[in-house]
Order: sequence, then structure tokens, then C-alpha cells
Amino acid sequence: MADNHIKKSWYAVYARSRAEKKAALELQYQNIEHYLPLIKRLKQWSDRKKWVEEPLFRSYVFVHIEQKDYYKVLQNPHLVRYITFEGKAVPIPVQQIDAIRYFLEEIEPEEPDNIEWIKGKSVEVISGELTGLTGELIEVNGKHKVRVQIDVIGKSISIYIPKNKLRVLG
Repeated sequence: MADNHIKKSWYAVYARSRAEKKAALELQYQNIEHYLPLIKRLKQWSDRKKWVEEPLFRSYVFVHIEQKDYYKVLQNPHLVRYITFEGKAVPIPVQQIDAIRYFLEEIEPEEPDNIEWIKGKSVEVISGELTGLTGELIEVNGKHKVRVQIDVIGKSISIYIPKNKLRVLG
């Protein structure tokens, strides 16, 4: 019997306070595909400064699971509950997970174009891994990139996207 009909979806799971890394490690032990986006930040203590990796979204871990693994995820002692809407876990479009990865990797632009970019306009990604993702243009950064705001799990992230990978909507 082929497993081609089994579909995995991404979900956001709420983690206990400051337990995101522990939750991710436990998910790894459980062989559950997951994603914990981390960002490096310079932390200031009274006696020193240090670069530390911390979650991009505090208290959230993303899991890529089949329906049958829904409750297996919640057996993780560091995870509390799925992010839900009307009592059901909300699947996150793969483009939004890709947008987070894109944001963290800071991919360089290919070539500039000559379109007039206006702040506040809706834009859509037309090429690359983020094709189909939409957001709001919030900043024009030189000749090559624009900054686009994208909503993910009720939080916004801003990513710089090469102009030649976007089109203005409307």
C-alpha cells in the first residue's frame, strides 16, 4: 500500500516559557519533523556582552506532521498546546515557513528592475521558494531590495526580498 495519500502539514505549538530548545530536542528524539527558527542577538549583562541564539518567536515551535501524530506531539513535556482557531489546530501554509527560513538566511538579490515601488502597496512573490506569498511593502532599500511585512501565526516579520522576485498587486 502506497503512502502517497498521507499529507503532512505545518502547525505552531505553544511551548512552556523558555523551553523552546528543550521542546525541539525532545521532538528530535521522537523523530518528529520540526522547525525552531533561531536568531542571534547580542545580550548585555552587567559584566559582559555575549551573542546568544534565541527563538525568533518566543514560546513557539513548528511541527510538520501527519494527522496521526497530532497527540504524539503533545506528549512532549515542554509543549502545551497547538495554536488553534475555533478549537482546531490551524495548519500553516508551507510558504510562511519558507518565508521565515528566507528571512533568517538573508538571500541576496539577483538583479534590480525599473518598477516604481510605493510603500503600503500589496506585493506578491513571483519566483523562488516563496512564490505565492503576499505581504505589504513597508520600505524600499536601495536599488535591489524592498522590505515586505508578512503575517505568520498572528505575528509579523519583515523580510528583504529582491525586487525582481516581486510584483505589485492591484
